[in-house]
Amino acid sequence: MRKLLILVFIFCSAFSYAQQSINFKLFKKNGTTAVAKGSVLTLTWPAGNGKTGRAILDLNQNNPLFTSLAIGNRGSYQQIAAKLDPAFILRVGSRTLSPSSGGWDVFFDRVPTRPYSTNAVTFNKQNAVVSTKGAQTIVTISALESSIFKGNLEITFYNGSPMFNVAAVMSTEKDSTAILYDAGLVTKTDVWNSVAWSDVGNQLQREAISKSDESINLEVKYRTVIGENAGGSLALFPAPHQYFYPLDEAFNLKFTWKGRNYLGLIPGYGIGIRQDPLGDKRYVPWFNAPPKTKQRLNFFCLLSTQKAEFVLAEVKKFTHNDSYQHLPGYKTMASHFHNEFISDVVLSGKPVPEKPEFVDVLKKAGLDIVKLAEFHGPGHPKGPDSTRIKELDALFRQTERLSDQNFLLLQGEEANNFYGGHWLAFFPKPVYWVMSRKENQPFLMNDPRFGKVYHVGTQDEMLKLLEMEKGLAWTAHARTKASTGYPDQYKDEGFFKSETFMGAAWKAIPADLSLPTLSKRVLNLMDDMANWGLKKHVISEADIFTITHRNEMYAHLNVNYLQLDKVPSYKNGWQPVLDAIRKGKFFVSTGEVLIPSFTINGKGAGETLKLNAGKAIVKMELSWTFPLSFVEIVSGDGDKVYREHIDLNHTQAFGKQTFNWPANLANRKWVRVEAWDIATNGAFTQMVWLEK
Repeated sequence: MRKLLILVFIFCSAFSYAQQSINFKLFKKNGTTAVAKGSVLTLTWPAGNGKTGRAILDLNQNNPLFTSLAIGNRGSYQQIAAKLDPAFILRVGSRTLSPSSGGWDVFFDRVPTRPYSTNAVTFNKQNAVVSTKGAQTIVTISALESSIFKGNLEITFYNGSPMFNVAAVMSTEKDSTAILYDAGLVTKTDVWNSVAWSDVGNQLQREAISKSDESINLEVKYRTVIGENAGGSLALFPAPHQYFYPLDEAFNLKFTWKGRNYLGLIPGYGIGIRQDPLGDKRYVPWFNAPPKTKQRLNFFCLLSTQKAEFVLAEVKKFTHNDSYQHLPGYKTMASHFHNEFISDVVLSGKPVPEKPEFVDVLKKAGLDIVKLAEFHGPGHPKGPDSTRIKELDALFRQTERLSDQNFLLLQGEEANNFYGGHWLAFFPKPVYWVMSRKENQPFLMNDPRFGKVYHVGTQDEMLKLLEMEKGLAWTAHARTKASTGYPDQYKDEGFFKSETFMGAAWKAIPADLSLPTLSKRVLNLMDDMANWGLKKHVISEADIFTITHRNEMYAHLNVNYLQLDKVPSYKNGWQPVLDAIRKGKFFVSTGEVLIPSFTINGKGAGETLKLNAGKAIVKMELSWTFPLSFVEIVSGDGDKVYREHIDLNHTQAFGKQTFNWPANLANRKWVRVEAWDIATNGAFTQMVWLEK
């Protein structure tokens, strides 16, 4: 019997050890050290500025995962936090995948109107694998489970920064699934003395805490909540763009939380990020979760030995204080805003403010040029003439009044007539036009007060107007929303092949947390249009309505960096803006990754390169905030699309470098380049056209 008990003890000990084994086979020297002692893993990494970060992880199921998080200098560590566990809540709903609504590219979905579940993700700590990817060290711990999803926990540490990422990487076998997640760090002991955040008025708020405080949702700026104690502070924040599923509004829906017993599912006191399942209560599509895809439910943490003010300033650097950085030789332009200032304020009888809030918001976001999309609902595009001309005249007068030598506010409309689907019209000067023409009414007439007035009644007349006034058109939210099926359905039409039709617009629709990029929908269209043999371009768009300082604007914004030396004056027209767009002399960015220069064998975006042997050198200058993840050189031969993936996981945060990559472009007709970082922020060039 005694021998049997000894054997049982040995077996149980071996089983327990097997359940908590730590595998180092994929770990390579990169400046990080990792040492295991029993179930405890101690990892140190270079945290920048001569500092070293230290994380002590405990795989014992009865103990918190993060035994200690500290920052050190020459081996002496100052503990920032201790006894923390990651916590995740997963909402699982159903996706409508009708081809007529766009399938997985759907936006017009209302997931929360159908039954869905809300469950905590359970964490049964078992095995761990420590691996390296360039300057990154990843600790993968099994296993996680919630509802129909299973997976592992991944903690990624980044050399050169006191930042790490915590991700529940989970997948399901079920089709037609839509998800949301909330996440954070939770403790059953006294970890924080106070919690801090920036309110929407850009003022730091700090509250002393008690473990008995019930959880509340916080309306914050910069998407960040901070735990603070005598040792320092820990900032917790999401990926600035990827975390926000597409909506028509940028309302601040209280995207962070603090307190105990969050949603009645997370015992203990926590701080974290959250999503509102009801969104803006219009179309609420959530995130896609196709079967077997690895969805990364993740958040970032930044450690500091200083107070909340300092660590928040460090977080804000990753998004340039939620603004678009000035770049010599470029001007920033954002497009597609349905603010409806003319209908809702100017023509409503309300007092017209000297300095409207929406203009101040856009200026502070670092935008030099803004193209509106007014009259998307309240306007009268088809007349009667007196109403339509009055609306346009008010639009022209107000945009001129609100422009200055450094900021250009431009009229624009989502026309949605004649061509099919939704599309935007853009002219280089004020143009009076009505989107209808009565029988025997001339296409062009001269008004004694307003001058030329156009009446457009057909597709051909629309094209004629764009040609005469040197305007541009492009497909709004291509292949989704009311443009589902477009521009594919009119790709053979004369107006689409015309130089007046620039191409399509890019926004992060749909959202899928398994992808390392945003909006493959339009990036794929960009390649398709080039393989159709058409020299088209893709511009970014915001496509949102309300614009206020209170809103979470930055998460839903993107920008075009146009190659312009100065902002054109309103009174002289803005033809240079349209010329830059028409010629492809711009790149698109979410703001964190920039492309100051880009050539292939000396030719820039929008230009044509003659290649003899197909050999080329891609020269690209990049600057970034979050560490970069990869670059893709994308090319096509008129039929197929080719992708050359270049890992950039050796990069550290806040860098700038010029890269030279050889590329074999034999038999290719076009080429472009994308660059993405570890938070799924990115930038992409327009096409370089290739000839033999």
